[in-house]
Amino acid sequence: MSLINEFRETKERIKELENRLANLSQDSQLQKELEFEEKLRALMAEYNKSLRDIIVIIDPQAARTNTPRPAARTRSPRKTKQYDNPHTGEVIRTKGGNHKVLKEWKAKWGSDVVESWVTIID
Repeated sequence: MSLINEFRETKERIKELENRLANLSQDSQLQKELEFEEKLRALMAEYNKSLRDIIVIIDPQAARTNTPRPAARTRSPRKTKQYDNPHTGEVIRTKGGNHKVLKEWKAKWGSDVVESWVTIID
């Protein structure tokens, strides 16, 4: 689409939205809802209450059913691995691969070689 066509289309959409906004701002139902919201927020602020507090007051059962539950653990915990370096005699125990010395070993001797030193504990 050419830039001028995009400009004209955008300008036309803006006019449509401005007309829609003007119609909505004159709607009496919208005015009532805005007034209600304003008064409700002022009342909540006056009594230092949150929306959750209001829900609990009005419908206590809804507050109990909508409480978020902890997510079930979908992944089993990682197993501890022990790396025995035959060159230095050092031993490392880790559950993950983000270990400083382990990274150094992999850089020096290669990942395949270092992984051959592993013993799974647990």
